[in-house]
Amino acid sequence: MTTLVRRLPATHLKALFQLAKPRVVALIVFCAVIGMALATPELPAPGLLVAATAGIGLTAGAAAMINCLVERTIDARMRRTAWRATARGEVGTAETLIVALVALSAGMGLLFAFVNALTAWLTFFTFVGYAIVYTLLLKPSTPQNIVIGGASGAMPPLLGWAAITGEVSAMAMLLFLIIYTWTPPHFWALALYRRDDYARAGLPMLPVTHGERFTTLSILLYTLLLSGITLLPLALGATGWVYFAAALVLNARFVWLAASLHRTYADALARRTFGWSIWYLTWLFAALLVDHYWRIPLS
Repeated sequence: MTTLVRRLPATHLKALFQLAKPRVVALIVFCAVIGMALATPELPAPGLLVAATAGIGLTAGAAAMINCLVERTIDARMRRTAWRATARGEVGTAETLIVALVALSAGMGLLFAFVNALTAWLTFFTFVGYAIVYTLLLKPSTPQNIVIGGASGAMPPLLGWAAITGEVSAMAMLLFLIIYTWTPPHFWALALYRRDDYARAGLPMLPVTHGERFTTLSILLYTLLLSGITLLPLALGATGWVYFAAALVLNARFVWLAASLHRTYADALARRTFGWSIWYLTWLFAALLVDHYWRIPLS
């Protein structure tokens, strides 16, 4: 397999790299690194950090490539994804599958050899959950696809925690729960201003099946739930003033956007809400990291 990958033209390798969704993988790796950092009072060992992030990142990239391969005909009908090399027929099914399997094998090999078996198996089940369960079964069949399938996308900090400790704790589950609850309002904001795309592709996304008003209400309710869940680390005594202050500000902005979207819908506002949701998660987890190393106790 690796010989075949080396023989691929440079243009194909670049296209395949884009199919791995590098920006999404970067956010996944970022959240995994936060999970690693929060799992230990010391800085994670450099070798373990590199092996874990590379293993998780390669496996995430492989899952993204399988997703693009499976959805190539759907992607071709959507303005947002029609540029993908699989949708345009610029790379073949075989080469996409081979590179994805090479990335998966390399990622799993790193995790089994240099991290631990728990992290490797959890990462593999995350791959299966996204590339197979979500992509093949949930996405084309139910408007709750992102709610059920969001479990795979919420795994990175839990994987990072397991990489350091070899176990899963209450705090690791809370980090998972934060991303799991964040995923529906994040994705539904995108689905709202891209609903014509999804309708054309025949995908039962919530704005297509239940309409604009129901979707904006769902976004608002999930955002309120998320605001409460993000304060739970305080109840565990795991965070201090830095995280508390950041969570209050970030949640206030997210709830305000969700409420505005429900009150007076506009595609531009849905786009802004989607964009903010990405920054929200990034800054929330950055605040967790800063608070971990520069803790100012609440009492």
